[in-house]
Formats: sequence, C-alpha cells, structure tokens
Amino acid sequence: MDRPDRAALAAFLRSRRERLQPADVGLLPGLRRRAPGLRREEVAQLATMSTDYYTRLEQQRGPQPSTPMLASLARALRLTPDERDYLYRVAGHDAPDRLRGGEHVAPALLRVLDRLADTPALILSNLGETLVQNRLATALYGEPVRTGDLERSEIYRWFTTDTARLVYPADDRPRQSRALVASLRAAYGSMGRSSRAGRMVRELKRRSPEFAELWDRQEVAQRFADHKVIVHPEVGPIELDCQALFTEDQSQALLVLTAEPRSEAEEKLRLLAVVGAESFG
Repeated sequence: MDRPDRAALAAFLRSRRERLQPADVGLLPGLRRRAPGLRREEVAQLATMSTDYYTRLEQQRGPQPSTPMLASLARALRLTPDERDYLYRVAGHDAPDRLRGGEHVAPALLRVLDRLADTPALILSNLGETLVQNRLATALYGEPVRTGDLERSEIYRWFTTDTARLVYPADDRPRQSRALVASLRAAYGSMGRSSRAGRMVRELKRRSPEFAELWDRQEVAQRFADHKVIVHPEVGPIELDCQALFTEDQSQALLVLTAEPRSEAEEKLRLLAVVGAESFG
C-alpha cells in the first residue's frame, strides 16, 4: 500500500460525480440544481458512507480510503473497470485482479437495475454472491450477506447451512442443488483451479457429501431463465418467473423476477413493495 495521491483522487472523484445525473443512478431529480451532476450527499448515500467522509476525500483531507470503501465508490459512480483500477491506484492501493471474480459491478447492468423499481431485481457474481439489489429484492430475500469470504456465496451457504434452503419449497430443493453445482462448475472452468471458485469446490467437497456427489456428475450450465417458487416468511409462497441478463464474460448476471399479471403472486409483490423489508425482519 502506497501513499495516496490526494489531489488526483479528489479531482477524479469530482469529475466522475459531476458527469452523473440522478436518473443515471435511479434517483429522483428533486429540486433545481445549481451545479452539474450528483450532489456529494447523493454519492455518499449510494456508497453507504457518511457525507462528511466523502466530502473530505474531495477536499484532499481525511484518512486513506480502504479497498472496501473504494469498491463502494466505484459502484456508486458507475466506473468502468479501467476507471475502477485508476481509482484504486491514485488512492494508494493495487488494482484488484480482474480474473479473481466479479466484485466490481458492471455499469451496464447497474443502469438496467436502476430502472427496475416495480419488480425484484439483483446482480449476482458467477459465484452466487449478491453484489447489489433493489428494494423489492431486499423485501423478498432479506439483506445480502456481506461478511466472510466463501460465506457471501449462496452456493456455499446452500450446502453448509440449513437456513439457505428455506427460501425454496422442499420438493424443489434437489433441482436447485443440481443447478447451483452446475453453475459453480461453469465458474470453475472460467476462473481456474487456484481461484476462489476452486477453493469453494475443495471446501464444499470436504464439508458436504451431497455436493461431492453432485460435483461428480460433471454437469455444467448457467440458467438464463427459470420458473420458481420463493417462500417468503410472512406472505408465503410466491410463484415467479426469473430472467437472467449476463455480462459478455458471464462473470455477472442481472436477475429479474416477475409475476404473472393479475395473479396472486403479483398481489404479494405489491404488498412487499408497500411494507418493504422492515416489517419482515
């Protein structure tokens, strides 16, 4: 870790903030604006940091930002991979390894997600990690797991915990198990044996006989469309269609869940939209 170039960091953050409009990031325009682009407090909100902290970065003050903080800023400012790498370097950190997996959310997928407010939508890495999700997805699934390493992956939690499977009906869980293993094999093929995908495979083979048996089937697939039933703890089963939009390298996917028009499932989604996640903790 090197000393940050505070002047370069401040100038870059300011320029990236000023090029964005509220509609670009899913925010309402609000009152008349005297300056171009987003306000500092809006960037801070998107990056889940305090306005004071972000303001100090633009004023060349404050502590050196950590790599998780830089990842949040890169996502909030919709940076391309090249811009993200530059942000890390002027902040005094090495740029992340692009072959490691998809933790930096693709701006193209974020632009689509920003426009989806009336149906659950989330962006997943190829290891089943929820990178970002909209309010309805949070109401449906709960807050994503942010702690740990392998534990952030739905695939890993599926085979190592009991609670991960409660979101699906019991008779659909074997199908989900096969699908998750097949998608992990696709990630393993693209990322390699020494990657996090390889480490996840080795750990799951050690911990889960079910996973080891399914892994030996040599099935490999990524689902572009699916029909599933999500079991919500308060409103019960919700029958949904699921469509996936992948990045070109298939390292990330935007998952959009929709209900049949005028169906009971649509009514349940409307209820979740009204009450949100807070009532269903």
